[in-house]
Amino acid sequence: MSKIIDFYFDFISPYSYIAYKKIKSMQNKNGIDFNYKPILLGGLHKLGNITAPAFNERKMKNMKNDCEIIANKNNISFKWNEKFPINTLYLMRGFISIDANKKNEYFDICFDAYWKNNIDISIEANVNEILDNCKIDKKKFFEDISNQKVKDELKSLTDKAFQNDVFGAPTFIVNNKLFWGQDRLEYALEECFS
Repeated sequence: MSKIIDFYFDFISPYSYIAYKKIKSMQNKNGIDFNYKPILLGGLHKLGNITAPAFNERKMKNMKNDCEIIANKNNISFKWNEKFPINTLYLMRGFISIDANKKNEYFDICFDAYWKNNIDISIEANVNEILDNCKIDKKKFFEDISNQKVKDELKSLTDKAFQNDVFGAPTFIVNNKLFWGQDRLEYALEECFS
């Protein structure tokens, strides 16, 4: 069976952040490779005609409380961002466009900035600080995320996710089986060894 888990994420998703922190804390990944699949969650919701919890007062209240409970139980530093929701389009394109050797650090810093440090990562000055921390050339970054090829790739990844029945983030796919939500990470891991 496959030991590759596709991990569909968007920096806007607090549950993607929690799932990522769980993955990072795993002492022994038993040779499992996580294949990070950036998607634009808003675009995915639009394709599926889904109203995000952020736009439903009761769901939003529950989601905030739920994330705090899960983070506490898993010893994950977490702070609900006062600027939720934001448009993560540039940062998601950035994940696609930056060099492979910078992706892990970029992933860490973007997620921590938004879901740990309460920073509005949609503001250019804050994006610039993220890029400085990752030692990513700012001029090249902003040129690359405006490149039509990068734009098309994020759109294509989001469209393909929708075609694979992905409807939210995080979603894990292993052995053509879909597991949705940070609480299904263990099931995805078990599937690798079934």
